[in-house]
Amino acid sequence: MDLMINGQRRALDPKRVPDDMPLLWVLRDELGLTGTKFGCGVAACGACTVQVDGQPMRACVTPVSSAQGKAVRTIEALGTDDKPHALQQAWIEHQVPQCGYCQSGMLMAAEALLRAKPNPTDADIDAAITNLCRCGTYPRVRAAIHSAAKALRGGKA
Repeated sequence: MDLMINGQRRALDPKRVPDDMPLLWVLRDELGLTGTKFGCGVAACGACTVQVDGQPMRACVTPVSSAQGKAVRTIEALGTDDKPHALQQAWIEHQVPQCGYCQSGMLMAAEALLRAKPNPTDADIDAAITNLCRCGTYPRVRAAIHSAAKALRGGKA
């Protein structure tokens, strides 16, 4: 089986990776992409959120076979140390991360939201960001998403 992960074709050994293996474990254990986190294992918390064909998906319950032929994007592809994504910059500016465990999944959900709605309302954010944050930084998350949205629009309201 081949997967397209962060723009690169990755071949998986079918002897090691059964079709029903959760995408999360393929990413972490088979491909070494450890930015995607395991939280609950039942798609409730969102720590494992990645994008599949641009849509946020909970990787802990997504069978790897359902990602075949689709583009999978993980937190490792969001930005770089030299050039962070506008969301990553806003996360820092608004001091969103506390323990940080939910951050990669939340950022992937937020990036998908901003592609779909470049100027989201608070209600849009609340509906799209269903990820759980143990530290309760939801007001900071909302503010950071608004800041990133403005930056991505070139500073226009």
